[in-house]
Amino acid sequence: MEKRVLILGSTGSIGRAAAEVCRSLGERVRVVGLAALRSWELLAEQAAEFRPPAVALVDEAAARQLRQRGCGGAAVLSGPESLVELVNRAEADLVLAAIVGAAGLPATLAAVERGLTVGLANKEPLVVAGALLVPIAQRSGATLIPVDSEHSAIFQCLQGNRRADVKRVHLTASGGPFRTWPIERMEQATLADALRHPVWSMGPKITIDSATMMNKALEIVEAHHLFGLDADQIDVLIHPESIVHSMVEYLDGSTMAQLGVPDMKTPIQYAMTYPARCNGITQPLAWESIRALHFEAPDRARFPAINLGYEAARRGGTAGAVLNAANEAAVDRFRNGRLAFGQIARVSGELLARHAFRAQPTLEELLAADAWARREVEECVAC
Repeated sequence: MEKRVLILGSTGSIGRAAAEVCRSLGERVRVVGLAALRSWELLAEQAAEFRPPAVALVDEAAARQLRQRGCGGAAVLSGPESLVELVNRAEADLVLAAIVGAAGLPATLAAVERGLTVGLANKEPLVVAGALLVPIAQRSGATLIPVDSEHSAIFQCLQGNRRADVKRVHLTASGGPFRTWPIERMEQATLADALRHPVWSMGPKITIDSATMMNKALEIVEAHHLFGLDADQIDVLIHPESIVHSMVEYLDGSTMAQLGVPDMKTPIQYAMTYPARCNGITQPLAWESIRALHFEAPDRARFPAINLGYEAARRGGTAGAVLNAANEAAVDRFRNGRLAFGQIARVSGELLARHAFRAQPTLEELLAADAWARREVEECVAC
C-alpha cells in the first residue's frame, strides 16, 4: 500500500537521506510535500524529481528565487507560517519532521493536532514542548515514531512488550571525537576538531552536539517524554563502535538491543514503512568482522552537558526549551569563532540555572523562554 510522505527539512542531512529512502522504496511511497528554511536550489531539484503538489520555504527571498526558476508545477508556499500551512493542506500519511532547531516546532504540533503519524527526526519538538506534544498526540490519535537512531532503537525494542515491564533504557553514544582527550585540550578544541566525528556523517550542528555530548542530554529529555520514563530510568553508555544503537532493560533481567551499521537511512525507512519492514538500502552488519563491542560510563567531568539533560528532564516545564535554545545559540557562536568550545555547555548550564522557570507553560511561554535564552547567549558572548 502506498504511503504519502511529507518531508519537513528535505534539504538537510536527514532530509537528503529520506529522499534516498524514498527512491529506494519506489512505489511504496509518494512524496506529497517538501519544505526547507532557505535552500531553494536543492528544493527545486527535489521537487522536479518527486513532483509534490506543494512545497514550502520559510525564507521569502529564497521563495522568490524558487518561483522564478520554477518548481515542477508545485505550489510554492513561503514565510514563517508556510510550514504549518503545508502540513494542514497536504494529504499525508507520514510527516517527517527533520528541521533542525525550534523552527519546525509549530508545524510538528500542527501535524500532531491533525492526528497524523509523525516521524520525529529532530529532538526539539519533544525537548522543547514534550509536555504539550505528547498529551495532544494522545487526544488526537497521532502516532509518534522516533527517527533518531537511539530512540528508534528503543521504539523497536518495545514492540510487542509492555511499557510497564521496562526497568530502564540505555542510550548509547559514540563519545564523539573527544572521548579520550584531556579536558584542558577539549576546552580549546577548534571547529575542525569538533566536526571530525569518528563514526557518523551528520550536519554540523548535530556533529558539534555529539562532540559536547549535548545530543545525549537532549535525548535524555526526549526519552523522558516519548516513553514516559523517569530520569532515573534513563542511562547513558559510551559505545565507540556505534553498532548497538540503544537497549531496553526489562524487570525480569532481560535486555533487548537494536543493532546495525551506523546509517540514518535505517530508522528513516522504519518510520516510513512502520509497522512493516522491507528490503532496505543500508548494508547489513558483517558479523564475522566484528571482534568486540565496548561499553563504558561517560566521564561527566569531560562531558558536563549530560548532567544538564538529567536536570532538564527532572524539572520539566520550560527547562528543556531553555537548554535547547541556549545550546543552539552557543553552538552558532562557536561556529562563528565567537565562543570557545568549552563554553558551550557552561553557558547553557548558567542559563538553565537562572531562567524564570515555569512548571506548566503554554506554547507561547515556551517560545518566549526559547527567545530569552538566545538573547542571553548573545549578551554573555558580548561581555
